Amino acid sequence: MHLKTKLLLLCVFALLSTSLLAQKSKAQLEKEKKENLKKINETEKILKETASEKNSSLGQLKAINHQIDIQQDVMSTINQEISMLNGEISDLSIVTNALESDLAQLKKEYADMIYSAYKANQGYSQLTFLFSASTFNQLFLRLKYLEQYAKARQRQVTQIEKVRDALNGQKSNLVSKKEEQGELLNSKIAENRNLINLKSKQNQIVQDLSKREKELKRELASRKRSIEQLDNLLADIIKKEIAASNKGKNASANTISLSAEGAVLSASFEDNKNKLPWPVASGFVSEKFGKHAHPVLKNITVENQGVDIQTQKDANVQAVFSGKVATTAFVPGMNSVVIIQHGDYYTLYAKLKTVNVKKGQVITAKQSIGSVFTNKDGITELQFQVWKNNVKLDPEKWLFKK
Repeated sequence: MHLKTKLLLLCVFALLSTSLLAQKSKAQLEKEKKENLKKINETEKILKETASEKNSSLGQLKAINHQIDIQQDVMSTINQEISMLNGEISDLSIVTNALESDLAQLKKEYADMIYSAYKANQGYSQLTFLFSASTFNQLFLRLKYLEQYAKARQRQVTQIEKVRDALNGQKSNLVSKKEEQGELLNSKIAENRNLINLKSKQNQIVQDLSKREKELKRELASRKRSIEQLDNLLADIIKKEIAASNKGKNASANTISLSAEGAVLSASFEDNKNKLPWPVASGFVSEKFGKHAHPVLKNITVENQGVDIQTQKDANVQAVFSGKVATTAFVPGMNSVVIIQHGDYYTLYAKLKTVNVKKGQVITAKQSIGSVFTNKDGITELQFQVWKNNVKLDPEKWLFKK
């Protein structure tokens, strides 16, 4: 019986250790959930800035789509927490039932011990039992027997107390876990309502925008022209830089021949992949890099040379890395533009309302270069691009992950 009790107590301690390890994972899930809820609130603030606009816009749709993605992440995190908690409750129930069974067995054995001792002594007191011995040796043996019996009873009592304390602890823990489970289920219901409301808003905006197909196609054509102008602007800068740097040299016509300082800057920029700060303090990627389906127009593919980042009105724009301002310009549909050179890398910031840097100016990382423009629909959106010579890169792979 002693071995069984020890094994059971070891199981309890093992469960507690597993619970502590799971707690780390639960803490991570809770952190993820808080971060996602923070992102939802941030997006909600951006959406509220367009609340006065009567017409639905692509910017609103992108913000709603972003909220839905995050809301689904929140739901997934809650489901993982519930699943983990259900496993803990199941384990606790098994241990609690085993402890209850063991405690009942210990109490029965203790009662049997008392009863057996009573029968063996035929109801006599311990003194009577001792002094009724016929010889001294028999007296000594009876004394030893009583000592061993007392120790055995004490061990049994100690075991009963340990198992009872462990049982009470597990019952308390089980109650706590079930209360936590109830809170998570209520949270899941509330977040699911939020998701349903968001999808309802999404459907309404899509319906509204679908009625404005011609207008959307005109906007799309205008955006393509603006993107082409941006491409030509940067491509021309890179072409001139390549020509100037390779003048009189046998270097490749497609890359810039860098100075020692430029090579160091370029290498440093490359070392900061996935670490660059965001060009705006708050916001979200409203349109990703590359080709993808138009959010409303059927069978229409759009291509983004960088990423669009929706943010709050008059948001400050900062350089993501130190470098030199290659040019500032104005492009219809893209408003004011700043292009910064970082060795053979370039970053482009378009849709600016104000610009406070000049061509040729040397700037540092996180230095303010202007503010974001807000369009007629109340959408404040920055176009951000990263190039290496003539190759367009996905900016999200360079910015640190929020």
